[in-house]
Amino acid sequence: MAINDLNPVEILSDDECWEFLLSANLGRLAVSVVGEPDIYPVNFVASDKKLLFRTSEGEKLLELTVNNKVAFESDGVGREQAWSVVVKGTARVLETRAEIDAAEQLPLRPLVPTLKYIWVEITPARMSGRRFTLGPEPERF
Repeated sequence: MAINDLNPVEILSDDECWEFLLSANLGRLAVSVVGEPDIYPVNFVASDKKLLFRTSEGEKLLELTVNNKVAFESDGVGREQAWSVVVKGTARVLETRAEIDAAEQLPLRPLVPTLKYIWVEITPARMSGRRFTLGPEPERF
């Protein structure tokens, strides 16, 4: 579906969603335990059709190990366009030395100067994305 004057919202294909995720480094992780949702900002890297981030012991890690079904959102805004991608999938802590060593080679560096040694991988079950053409509100009447 293409952007046009009548519809400034374009639905993205999965490949287009991945292009945006590959260019981004900040997103929001949504988790829910016992009916209580939480959302956490995380810096991440997209690799091999998966999303990876580092964390440390704490609520975020506890919650995603209790309920590994997560949602993840990343977005961006430019001068003329904006985009948003939502991923729903399964999170898991990387455990093997080979997985961790491979993840350590990815271009992910912390934004905040804290030590985070636990790698988490999100495997998408489904994703959706939209691109928006920015502009003034059209005439209402």
